[in-house]
Amino acid sequence: MSRLFRIADSEINIARSGGRSHETSSALIVGTVALACLAGAARADEGGVSFWLPGFFGSLAAAPQQPGWSLTNIYYHTSVLAGGDVALAREFEIKRVPGNLSASAAATFSGNLNATGDLGIVMPTYTFATPFLGGQATVGVLGSYGVVSTSLAGTLAGTLTVPPFGSLPFSRFDSISDSVWGFGDLMPIASRRWNNGVHNYMTYITGDVPVGAYDSNRLSNIGIGHGAIDAGGGYTYLNPQTGHEFSGVLGFIYNFTNQSTQYQNGVDMHFDWAASQFLTKQFLIGAVGYVYKEIGCDSGSGDRVGCFQSQVVGVGPQLGFIIPLSTTTQGYLNLRSYWEFANQNRPDGWNTWVTFVISPAEQTPSAAPRRMITK
Repeated sequence: MSRLFRIADSEINIARSGGRSHETSSALIVGTVALACLAGAARADEGGVSFWLPGFFGSLAAAPQQPGWSLTNIYYHTSVLAGGDVALAREFEIKRVPGNLSASAAATFSGNLNATGDLGIVMPTYTFATPFLGGQATVGVLGSYGVVSTSLAGTLAGTLTVPPFGSLPFSRFDSISDSVWGFGDLMPIASRRWNNGVHNYMTYITGDVPVGAYDSNRLSNIGIGHGAIDAGGGYTYLNPQTGHEFSGVLGFIYNFTNQSTQYQNGVDMHFDWAASQFLTKQFLIGAVGYVYKEIGCDSGSGDRVGCFQSQVVGVGPQLGFIIPLSTTTQGYLNLRSYWEFANQNRPDGWNTWVTFVISPAEQTPSAAPRRMITK
């Protein structure tokens, strides 16, 4: 549906051995953090669309990474459905509602909105070997390209203010659909990680640079039309002896005003979690989920729907495979899906991630050369 699908930082976290046995640490060197930001298919906030993308973080979100360059490649698909509340908000956004039609209290929309999105995301990152403020620093940037398709159908009704006749009943059937191909917004990201045995901690900051394909008069968009800053922290429990792992990341998003619509989204909160079990050195299985809730009200002169706070919950399975590529690089393939429920002022549906990461492999220290003894 409209807006972007945006994926902000989908990266692979490399858990360093730290003195563990080579067999165990090899099984734990890769996890997935999919930081994303696909806003597109109508998510929350203005018109049901937010900066945050379901699946923002995943397994091993706070685990240390191997120093050097990594390249994350993601295919993301989403399919969502929204009711009359989101459809009406989208009608206001694309200026399909007459200016003298009573807004949120009297205007209603009996119908729904459907959206699908397919995005390809590329994100290079670099992890520094030298500690920064006592932790491990990583920087990167995310770019995306894809297609978003949206359709809206239903009856718009309300009362029109027509001087000097006063208020008159108004009703109209709308059926709108469009799709757009293009680039998404750019998303720089920086993070810092600390390790203390099986406990790992992380802070991050990312944001939206609104340069993607966006038109406030269009139902489907690849960009979100405004800047945003997302910051938060996370924790990962990682036991290399048992192969148990659990991660949780809490973040908050501040949205700047959309200058095209004079609409400002409220502050968003998101909590992403993941749990996994390594069954072999190369294979893991687990569960993933997220909770999203808008904790601030929407505002601005372009806001005609009121506070419009949104929420949604999602859960699903995940599979991961470590693929040795050479003595110095490795690949990691992660498959996961989410099913959504408990939505409010926001569409729900399902989404699927296929992530492949190329990153430095854990290096096994070579044995010290044997000293020759001569008489």
